[in-house]
Amino acid sequence: MGKTLIARRRCCAIILRMSDKLITCIRSPVQRPPRLSDTVSREIEAWIGELGLVPGTQLPTEKLLCERFGVSRAVVREAISRLKAEGCVETRQGLGAFVAAAPGESSFRLVRESAPAQEDVADTFELRAMVESGAAELAAQRRTPESLSRIAAAVDEMERALQAGEGGAAADDAFHVAIAAASGNRQLARFLIYMGRQFSESRLPTWSEEGHLAGRAASAQAEHRRIFAAIQLGDARAAGEAARVHLEAAACRLGSVVRHENRIEGGFNRAGKHGETA
Repeated sequence: MGKTLIARRRCCAIILRMSDKLITCIRSPVQRPPRLSDTVSREIEAWIGELGLVPGTQLPTEKLLCERFGVSRAVVREAISRLKAEGCVETRQGLGAFVAAAPGESSFRLVRESAPAQEDVADTFELRAMVESGAAELAAQRRTPESLSRIAAAVDEMERALQAGEGGAAADDAFHVAIAAASGNRQLARFLIYMGRQFSESRLPTWSEEGHLAGRAASAQAEHRRIFAAIQLGDARAAGEAARVHLEAAACRLGSVVRHENRIEGGFNRAGKHGETA
């Protein structure tokens, strides 16, 4: 009897140690190396700034850029395409690439690298937490039967995906877009739609097969239900807080954190009265 008890204790100790190691692995974000085209595009952008190239200056040919950075033409082309999308350069048919009139000012991307630094990810989630919590507060105050129906449809679709173990990323996108639309602020809605497009891929791990097995999809859906319930009740404070909690949890699921220091309590509506309905 004594030997059996000792054996059980040893077995439990081994299981606990294995669990600790597993939790540590899950919490540690996977560090992906940056794509070569990302690195080259950033180096070209820095080079333009260092040389003080004025708008309209023609960049070296693809051949010279390949030699300068030691990469293939395909990498250079992808890097130039990225810089063009960001408004740093412009291309002219048959002539090549030129420094844009207002480098980097005609467009904005939240995360500029395929493997962004953790600080960039944390900054972005902090921005989303501030903006999306404000949107949820406004949605609770200005909700209409139509807007609630649209949010409910997204929640129902995610519920179906959860029960079936299927992908629900598209419905997740639709949920956040519906809340933005329910805010009644068209510019806020446009901004959150823009942000959602850039972060659509970040929701895929939550709704993947592995995400279902790890419980990430179930956790996210529980958070969605709490946000929707608060909006339905017209409780702006609860809706904003539920949205903040959701963004913080989403950041943790991706191996990041949302900073709390010096956080301004309140979102957009702390100056007004909470719980008002439209």
